[in-house]
Amino acid sequence: MPSISLKLSGPRNPNLGQQVMVVINQLTATVLGKQPELMATTVEYIANEDWFIAGKPLSQAGGSAFHLVISITDETNTKKEKARFLLEVHSAMKKLLPDLHDISYVYLIDARAAAYGYGGRTQEWRHQQPVV
Repeated sequence: MPSISLKLSGPRNPNLGQQVMVVINQLTATVLGKQPELMATTVEYIANEDWFIAGKPLSQAGGSAFHLVISITDETNTKKEKARFLLEVHSAMKKLLPDLHDISYVYLIDARAAAYGYGGRTQEWRHQQPVV
């Protein structure tokens, strides 16, 4: 798994949302080693007048921004993998979003395995099951 939540500045754009979701999911699989069939992704849009950077709305400042939050199981990725992921996500988003602000965040939440999961089972429970 991970749970992926992405906020994009600007008006709703289903084509862009699909493109960004594909890129984020691919990077999550290739860089972080997560299974695509277990990824749950949401994309939300925040109007430029409601997105502030340095106290100014994007409607005045111009450009675009994103905020990506991904919950991953603690101790399943190295610092190096996470750093590479942040770099590659930002680089990919620069290609998809016009005039992207550097103040666009990626937040990898290292969640304890006993604290979250899916299908009514924790990640800790899955970890403890015998490999078949």
